[in-house]
Amino acid sequence: MPEVVFSVDQAMSMRDQKVPGHNRWHPDIPPAVTVKPGTDFRIECRDWTDNQIGNNDSANDVRDVDLTHAHMLSGPIAVEGAEPGDLLVVDILDLGPVPQAQGEGSGEGWGYTGVFAKNNGGGFLTDRFPDSYKAVWDFHGQQATSRHLPGVRYTGITHPGLFGTAPSAELLARWNAREQALIDTDPHRVPALALPPLADNALAGTAAGETATRIAAEGARTVPARENGGNHDIKNFTRGSRVFYPVLVPGALLSGGDLHFSQGDGEITFCGAIEMGGFIDLHVDLIKGGMEKYGVTTNPIFMPGNVAPQYTEFISFVGISVDHETDTNHYLDATMAYKNACLNAVDYLTTFGYSGEQAYLLLGSAPIEGRISGVVDIPNACSTLYLPTAIFDFDIRPTAEGPRKADRGQCAVTS
Repeated sequence: MPEVVFSVDQAMSMRDQKVPGHNRWHPDIPPAVTVKPGTDFRIECRDWTDNQIGNNDSANDVRDVDLTHAHMLSGPIAVEGAEPGDLLVVDILDLGPVPQAQGEGSGEGWGYTGVFAKNNGGGFLTDRFPDSYKAVWDFHGQQATSRHLPGVRYTGITHPGLFGTAPSAELLARWNAREQALIDTDPHRVPALALPPLADNALAGTAAGETATRIAAEGARTVPARENGGNHDIKNFTRGSRVFYPVLVPGALLSGGDLHFSQGDGEITFCGAIEMGGFIDLHVDLIKGGMEKYGVTTNPIFMPGNVAPQYTEFISFVGISVDHETDTNHYLDATMAYKNACLNAVDYLTTFGYSGEQAYLLLGSAPIEGRISGVVDIPNACSTLYLPTAIFDFDIRPTAEGPRKADRGQCAVTS
């Protein structure tokens, strides 16, 4: 096993660790440790909410989750010799759930998928599903099953939802300015268009005093992907992947977390993956001057690993860029088209006895494939969702006999 350079006691909050992590992006968060290029090492991670979600049959914890704590990141890890303009090469060697009993949090044999309420982050289909719901998943080696979604078993693609390097002070200021400008276009929208800096519950690693206060006031929230990497939520960013991150500050200051046992393309419920605490083994190296050499000026580049479930048969759902509720055409809007593909899949799965909420949870967590299928045929973009048929223990293909409707139980709901 590689050396553990960032250790987490899963029975304790990230705030109470011997070396705490952080939940904001800022260049002045001190490194927790320094490693040399060419090094293999292990990082241990808390669940992204700092274990606010429990293994139970109520979604009250999802409804009441305090997002000002998220995401709890492990790091920063400084890389010796890294300078602005370099590329940081990160190989994912291995990752998985908590490997031994270390408390009762997610990752110790179980994880969860949540639908967040519209007034607390929402999700991709929040207008159809504005309330909170949850499914708890049990891990069986590489596979997952859920008492809240009977009839389904599938192989997960373990991956981190979030990794990135620290932004420079100039880039951080640009993030905050442009996101505030977006918020100002509709400042009272629910859910909000973006999340501005917020000092409440900010965690600044080992920073103290005035530095910690300034980080809390200026630090960018970790919800979206940005130029430094961040919250990509790419399901194929798994074992064997290689990522080329821009180095924006001395030492690069790599941080990450938000580990997932599985996820569908888009993580459409917002908390749509199977969330867990766990570990990730990394190898790092540097390409000096790599940003200019390879034109990496706005976002990382990554090479996906060769680890993926071998599903060969899919049932696919098509969506186009039309708001069917108002019968309004949108010009080549691939996001709306994918939303319609997801809704079409939800409606299909309800014919087999699943509730719409169960179907939504399934599509967020199972290894579905989302594709942009056509963005040239005006006015309608076309997006598709590919659902593996083998993850069900019954036939979901259309037949002359009709769907095999049965009692599929229910997901966890709020009281």
